[in-house]
Amino acid sequence: MGSFRFKKEERIVTRAEFNQANLQGRRHYTQHFRVVIKQNGTDSTRLGITVAKKVGNAAKRNRIKRLIREFFRLNKQRIPVGYDILISPVKDSDACTLLKVQEELGDLLIENEALFL
Repeated sequence: MGSFRFKKEERIVTRAEFNQANLQGRRHYTQHFRVVIKQNGTDSTRLGITVAKKVGNAAKRNRIKRLIREFFRLNKQRIPVGYDILISPVKDSDACTLLKVQEELGDLLIENEALFL
């Protein structure tokens, strides 16, 4: 059984990495999220989260970021390795629960292997 930690190596943190993934990645949309997927050429999958101010105030933005990180942390063993994944919530996503995040992102990232080919 793998670690459930969200390690530093699994995060996209620099502006250059975000820009490169946004320019070269493929975009996919769900009801509440915009997801960009790009191969990174390593043996780990990395997550980047951006939340615009139009999503809500700071408390709402931080909450949705925590939900996305929790989804990734619990499901990273089921997501194919070697990809950078950027997730951006859209305007009405502040009312999401962990279950809703699990449904939407799980359908896209876990059950849809064709996205990663």
